[in-house]
Amino acid sequence: MVTIDRAAELARELPGVTEGTRHGHRTWFVGKKSFAWERPFSKADIKRFGTVTPPSGPIFAVSVDDLADKAAVMAAGHPGFFDIEHFAGYPAFLIQLDVVGEADLLDAIVDAWLAVAPPADAEAYLKDHG
Repeated sequence: MVTIDRAAELARELPGVTEGTRHGHRTWFVGKKSFAWERPFSKADIKRFGTVTPPSGPIFAVSVDDLADKAAVMAAGHPGFFDIEHFAGYPAFLIQLDVVGEADLLDAIVDAWLAVAPPADAEAYLKDHG
């Protein structure tokens, strides 16, 4: 189990990351672009789940480069990674922190950061981290 504070720590360790808020929720930015954020379910989200119990615990959202990347992530079937109707057609997915492993979470955060980081920063990071 990963806490929201640990997810925040992982995001803040990346170059140029700042933490702020967007729509009243903690959000992590590189430059002026967000790449990860807390994403509790709205009343509309809960209603869309119908009789299905929504994933529990803190929910974290991360960006991906495009919808093809999102489809690939969803197809990989990592525990804790999921999508909801509200995110249909949007290049991001959700992570149930009570379920995800820290290594998978870190990979998702880094990939989200890479999707929006300035190219020179992304290239330098990849050079240093393989």
